[in-house]
Amino acid sequence: MPGPAPLSVATPTPTSIVVTREFHAPRTLVWEAFTRPEFLRRWMIGPDGWTMSVCEIDFVPGGRFRYVWSKPGAADMGMGGTFVTIEPPDRIVHRELFDADWTGGETAVTTRFDERAGVTRMTLTVEYASTAARDGALAVGMTTGMEMSYARLDAMLGA
Repeated sequence: MPGPAPLSVATPTPTSIVVTREFHAPRTLVWEAFTRPEFLRRWMIGPDGWTMSVCEIDFVPGGRFRYVWSKPGAADMGMGGTFVTIEPPDRIVHRELFDADWTGGETAVTTRFDERAGVTRMTLTVEYASTAARDGALAVGMTTGMEMSYARLDAMLGA
């Protein structure tokens, strides 16, 4: 079976980024990997050498979350936010803000999961406060770190 479709990035509006990625796993399994701390800590860590030292999730509408990534010799990177909408296993809408606000303010994030023949397509839409904020996020290599994490998730889902 061929591997999942690679990460795809589009900028359909002046303030948004849409990332799509396929996983060869049922939607319910991918949903669990995106919503449970014990799984997120294993795959959502970006480049090698980083760990998720804090992963707190109150997974209900209005609930808060907090993530902190750590790497020896580097400053911690933290972010938090609030869940707005949760529709298992189809859609999550949340708002997030990085501690060192490099994204130009709070972003609105919608993650959708669609399954066809055992392949789940994740579509992540991030809405920024401005075009400059969106372009800044792309310039720092955000999607490269995302793909590194998604490759880890592929390995985890296949285990």
